[in-house]
Amino acid sequence: MIALAWRNLWRQPRRTLLTTLAIAFACLVMVCLLALQVGTYASMKDNSLSLFDGYAQIQRRGYLNNPGIRKSFPLSEEMIRKLKRIPGVGAVSARAQTYALLSQNTHSLAAMIVGVRPETERRVSRIASTVKSGRYLENKDSAEIVLGEILARNLNVTVGDPVTLLGMGRNGSVAADVVTVVGLFSSGVKGLDRQIAEIPLKRFQADFAMAGEVHYLVISGGSLAAVNEALPAVRDIVGPKKLSVRNWGELEPGLKDAIRLDAGSSMLWYVALIVVVVAILLNTILMSVLERTREFGILLALGMRPAAVGRMVWLEILLLLFLGLAVGIGIGAAVVGWFSVHGLVLPGAEGVFAQWGLPGRVFPSLSLFSLFAAPAAITVFTAAAGLFPFLRIQRLEPVSAMREA
Repeated sequence: MIALAWRNLWRQPRRTLLTTLAIAFACLVMVCLLALQVGTYASMKDNSLSLFDGYAQIQRRGYLNNPGIRKSFPLSEEMIRKLKRIPGVGAVSARAQTYALLSQNTHSLAAMIVGVRPETERRVSRIASTVKSGRYLENKDSAEIVLGEILARNLNVTVGDPVTLLGMGRNGSVAADVVTVVGLFSSGVKGLDRQIAEIPLKRFQADFAMAGEVHYLVISGGSLAAVNEALPAVRDIVGPKKLSVRNWGELEPGLKDAIRLDAGSSMLWYVALIVVVVAILLNTILMSVLERTREFGILLALGMRPAAVGRMVWLEILLLLFLGLAVGIGIGAAVVGWFSVHGLVLPGAEGVFAQWGLPGRVFPSLSLFSLFAAPAAITVFTAAAGLFPFLRIQRLEPVSAMREA
């Protein structure tokens, strides 16, 4: 039956080739768009999270929605060692943070003061790699501070200048200190560059009366997927201590909503392309059925069952579809594979990408999902649409069918 269906396709070679090319082109477009989408989403998440937030965080319950300096917990080195032993967890770094006033001469600005451990902070954040002037914090530092470039410009300070820090401690006392600027970073995200300042964690704890406590632990790893798989084990460790584990979507709700909105709007384009492909196929086969009505009548008169004739036509639809999809997937895999290595520059999108810390060049993702998700959807809808010619053939009468020209 398959051989018969294949032979029937090439009775009209021009129509078969045109239909195949139309299916292949639609498949190619969907494969490339989906690969670009998936690759862009992965880059957005990785660049945004690895810049500062990390892939996950451990916090005191209620801290995420209403952060406060008193919502801290004792830093446990034993808990950190247990977390590091979990497969997928590559690094864990402790932080404490609060808002305070930074002053230099006549300039004063509110800033987010973050206490970090320099030796582990480099493994969970890319801030250290974005230092443009001076250097990042080191283990031996005590009274040093690193500022965002915009914050430093607004304060009118540069590397080597002293800065006065004034805030409120955890116990309600006045937190005051004088620290020296040793580095200025430029992350590319204006929100971070405008308000973030980092000092050594021990200095933060001393200034703000934290007494060995922190506000959250930042978790990083080889990939976001690996860390997500490790989160159940992380919750088992921190759950008894009444701490919460926050995943990437909770840390970056704006990014999650942006991805969801873009994916939802893109789905409309994919559905439209699938409808076009199915309509092209259905139109081709229906024309074939109408042209071959007399032939079908002869087959029925010779004893071939209507269901067998219908299956033959249904197989023609699938063979034509698979031929077009194979061409589209093959070309799509080659195109996506090339751009996944060399990257793709989208003119005019630099400003949008910069909001999420992305470079101007994006890399599509070559995966089984990006290659076969759209073709699988097309196959399902086409197989369902193939029921129309199948049912029409079931209603044919041999004598009346043979009389049709």
